[in-house]
Amino acid sequence: MQLIKKLMEKRNFILVLFKVCLVSLSFLFAFLLCYDLHAVAADWDLFGRLFLPVLLVKLLVFWRMGLGHGWWRYVSIPDVVTLFFANLVASAIVLLYVVFIHGIEGVPRSLILLDAMICFLLSCGVRLLTRAWRENYLPMVLDARCDGKRVLIVGAGSAGQMIVKEMRVNPSLSLRVVGFVDDDPDKQGQRFQGVPVLGAHKELAAICRDNSVEEVIIAIPSATGKELKRIVESCSSAKIKFRTLPSVGELIDGTVTVQQIKDVDLEDLLGREPISLDVEGIKNYLRGKTILVTGAAGSIGSEICRQIARFGPALIILFDKAETPLFFIERELRERFPDIPLIPLVGDLRHRTHTVSVFDDHQPEVVFHAAAYKHVPLMEVNPEAAANNNVRGTKILADAAHAHGVRNFVMISTDKAVNPTNVMGASKRAAELYVQNLARFSKTHFVTVRFGNVLGSNGSVIPIFREQIKKGGPLTVTHKDVIRYFMTIPEASQLVLQAGSMGRGGEIFLLDMGEPVKIVKLAEEMIRLSGLKPYEDIDIIFTGLRPGEKLFEELLLAGEGIKATNHEKIMVARAEHCDWNVLNLRIEELYEATCLLDTEKILDILQEIVPEFRCQRNTAGVQPKKAAMVSAPRSSNLPASTGQGIYSLHTV
Repeated sequence: MQLIKKLMEKRNFILVLFKVCLVSLSFLFAFLLCYDLHAVAADWDLFGRLFLPVLLVKLLVFWRMGLGHGWWRYVSIPDVVTLFFANLVASAIVLLYVVFIHGIEGVPRSLILLDAMICFLLSCGVRLLTRAWRENYLPMVLDARCDGKRVLIVGAGSAGQMIVKEMRVNPSLSLRVVGFVDDDPDKQGQRFQGVPVLGAHKELAAICRDNSVEEVIIAIPSATGKELKRIVESCSSAKIKFRTLPSVGELIDGTVTVQQIKDVDLEDLLGREPISLDVEGIKNYLRGKTILVTGAAGSIGSEICRQIARFGPALIILFDKAETPLFFIERELRERFPDIPLIPLVGDLRHRTHTVSVFDDHQPEVVFHAAAYKHVPLMEVNPEAAANNNVRGTKILADAAHAHGVRNFVMISTDKAVNPTNVMGASKRAAELYVQNLARFSKTHFVTVRFGNVLGSNGSVIPIFREQIKKGGPLTVTHKDVIRYFMTIPEASQLVLQAGSMGRGGEIFLLDMGEPVKIVKLAEEMIRLSGLKPYEDIDIIFTGLRPGEKLFEELLLAGEGIKATNHEKIMVARAEHCDWNVLNLRIEELYEATCLLDTEKILDILQEIVPEFRCQRNTAGVQPKKAAMVSAPRSSNLPASTGQGIYSLHTV
């Protein structure tokens, strides 16, 4: 160790000495080749007169062209190109010396050319061997019994090859690549980075067994959910641990390292294509604007705040009644976007005075309305809460936005608002109708964005399944045939911003939810991803549909129709117009019924506002509440009625 330490202290001197030896040997070999290894005394005299000038010129040129360092372990194609030009320049200077100073007589014409070629080849060879040794390539080749976890890489493309490089650079990872698998027929039987392609994906289980593979790394960042699922099933059948690289959208600057490898998650198997956003269109209506986000501490609301912050708004107002989650999202945003001003407001939309004061004090120009009660079974037994929050809260917020001349108002809705069988869905549909019809009288661009379930949102099925798996099961599924649409929270939030930039007033935008997912299949996949077997290690039980639930959700009402937009993942539905006076009267009556806790009247009025609402009375054994003997205050802050009665459907 002391010897190595002393050598490292003299490292620069040793490198200079080594270069002197390399240049000297190159010139010597070139000289001997010129004379066919039979040089006479006169020839050696020529060698002595040329040796020192050649040595000094080459060392000086190499130093001036940045080849004086010793980081040979990182040699790459650009370094080889630099070496080539350095030798070319040095040989040209030597040639000029021979012609104008030394004299060309007696100097073999091939000497300078051979010297340049041999010096270039020796320089590259030494660097290549150094890198091969430092990256653990030669030890692996020379010793097939090299220690380390035996790893198989799925995908012999650029990502897979970079993983191999990273493992060689970091031998401390104790990973040894035994081969690739790849479906490309042109790659079969080939070697990349010295590692063989052992077969196709369908042979993965057999390859793992024959080569004693301990772990599989899936290095196909562009793989679809279906492709990834097929590979995962092969790994599961072989009882091999598997991990994957992040998706293309998650890779920063195209760099791939072993440190970025992660366990395969459900989001990978349900993976959707990366979203293409009209960044300029979104930037035009968000940059430099004051933006209000209601429900800012929720799953969707908080992600909307993160996405908005990327576009440089003048101010983001975070409005939510949940104090602790609001604290956390404010802290996160201040850390990630220190230059974006934030105002966190703890408040309830149903408090008209407070809500209006937010508009008076801060004059927001864009509003994203994500505040809502969303849990279907919970709202079935609390219909007064759903009606008051989802309908009246939306009305108060929308009225304030209209009165203060807000430019854009985007309401987040749900597929459960379509032909609702539950109070939550009916309340959201009523809110949709109010916002759509208010748009007819307002300069504010009121739009609604309707989508299904989002992966990993608070209280959604995936966090519940994770918790049940952690406890050892069983996983509870309501019905073996129940299906749902899913998208990721960032995807939904980005498309909400995109839809907001496209709206002109009154539209309902529908997001492309992709293929529906059977919940029981989702449960089985989550068990497999945990390294367990469904129905053996962890059971799945069926509990029956909960109050208000459907087997499947819809995104479109009969007669709404859809039209394509200039974004492939966003469609627009035709708006439904109704009598403005009647709608306001019914919403006011609904508010009175919620104040009186009159469940039956709440359900009756919701059915009047939303005729397609298939109400389920007395769900879960809950008896309808009778009206309390209290008076409900009336309030009206509405645009004037047009007096035009019921409107027929028309295309927005």
